[in-house]
Amino acid sequence: MIHLTWKDRETVKTVKCVHTNAEKYMVNNALTAGKTYEVKNETEEFYFVVDNTGHVGGYYKDYFEV
Repeated sequence: MIHLTWKDRETVKTVKCVHTNAEKYMVNNALTAGKTYEVKNETEEFYFVVDNTGHVGGYYKDYFEV
C-alpha cells in the first residue's frame, strides 16, 4: 500500500499548475493556478501531488507544466 507513505516520500519533481478549468471535477478547491506543487508519484496520465488540502491527490497532467 504505497499510497499510505506518499506524503512522506522524497519529492520526484515540482510542477506548476497552469489552470484549474476542469470539465468534470472541481479541482479549483484543491489546486491554485500559478502555484508550484511537489510531485510524489507519477503515472502516464496523472501527477500525484501534495495539494492545497495538505493531502496527496491525483490530477491529470494537463493541469500542470514542468
